[in-house]
Parts: sequence; structure tokens; C-alpha cells
Amino acid sequence: MENKESTQFGEKSVTPEEKTTLVRGVFDSVADNYDIMNDLMSGGLHRIWKDRLVRMIRPRPRTKCLDVAGGTGDIAFRLRKKAGPSADITVFDLNQNMLSVGRDRAIDKGWINDFDWITGDAADLPFPDNHFDLYTIAFGLRNVTRIDTALVEAFRVLKPGGRFYCLEFSHVRQPLLAKAYDLYSFSALPKMGEIVAKDRESYQYLAESIRKFPRQEELARRLGEAGFKNSTFTNFSAGICAVHYGLKS
Repeated sequence: MENKESTQFGEKSVTPEEKTTLVRGVFDSVADNYDIMNDLMSGGLHRIWKDRLVRMIRPRPRTKCLDVAGGTGDIAFRLRKKAGPSADITVFDLNQNMLSVGRDRAIDKGWINDFDWITGDAADLPFPDNHFDLYTIAFGLRNVTRIDTALVEAFRVLKPGGRFYCLEFSHVRQPLLAKAYDLYSFSALPKMGEIVAKDRESYQYLAESIRKFPRQEELARRLGEAGFKNSTFTNFSAGICAVHYGLKS
């Protein structure tokens, strides 16, 4: 199993255990400003991308959903609106602070007991085999220490016929746009993090983590190696982000 990103924390070389601790620390730091920073970083596009993801999924009533790295609830809330109150939605995240923000947001919307909120590692899911109809992970897979192990775990907990969707920042195809995007990522993002969240280093890491994430074709291949059939991807905004899909047959 590859898991080659397990020793990469942005541009730094670390042990897998150090990476997990460092990632937890990043999201401890940014949790309270996470949604504001997403708006600033993407110019609000992350909302459009998430809406497109859920339209692709077309969740149905009584669907049993697992939203991994779902901390602040953005995907879970959209699934709930589309699938209705009979959907069984579990929000799973490495970081308790992110889950606390999501739980508070759900209560503000009047959703008191509509979600299960569980803390844990995507590479070691505390759920039985063949348990969920749907697995989603949005802007979280690149922060997972053992990506390939997490994909195998996703396959394990899905029922036969279950679907996997990953929305993640990816690699821009057009060279001139890619250069402009790199300039923005490594100059503007850390500066915004410094000004708004008072945390330049975390946003420097987040920019670096995008560049270290597998390219679209490579991640599709690794989904197939984890057992998924029909593993494909759809680029959004010229490849700034992409949705990866897999089916457990």
C-alpha cells in the first residue's frame, strides 16, 4: 500500500505520527475561522463546488451517509436538505474543535439530533463492514496521513452498491492559469491567514498540501487499487478542484 504522503507535512518531512499531530494542530487553530477563510480563499466558489457535489450525489431519503473530515457540517447539511429527515448522517472528523463548530451550527439551524458527531482517524474507521450507502469527504483527503489506507477503509465500510465521493483541491491543467494559481496560493493565502485568522503557518501548510496531493489520474488509479469500480473524476474550475467517484460493486 503506497501511503507515500504519510511523511509529508506540506514541504516538511515528518513521521506519520508527527503528521497526524500536526494536522490536528492546524485545525485546532483554524476551526473558529474555517468557514470565513474558505470564503476568502475561494472567493465563495467552495459553496458552488459543494452544491455541485451534492447535485452529483443526488442523495435519497433513508440513505445512510458517512461524511469524513466533515467537521463544520457543510456537506452534511446539504445532504440533509436534499435527502430529508429520514437520512442517517454521521459526521466524522479527526478534530474535536471542528466537530464542535459543526454541532453548534446544526443547533443554530434547528437540527438538534439530526446527525451523529464522531471523532476519529479516516484510516481507522470505528464502523462495521458494509455499513453505509454513501461516503463523502470534502477538502479533507489531502490532510489524511495514510491516504491509501483511508481509501481501503472507505471501501470496507460501504455496502455493496455504495458510492464514494471525494471533493478536493487538485491540479490546474492550463499552464498560465496554473502559474497564476500558484502565485495566489503561496502569496495571498498565507497573508490572508495571517490577517484574518492570525495564523500564517497553518495556511502556508494548507497551500503546500494542495501541491502535494495526487494528480487526478493518480488518485483515480489508487481508488481502483482500493477496490472501487468505475473510478473517475470530474474537474471543477479548470482543475482547481475535482470530484473523484468510486463504486463498491
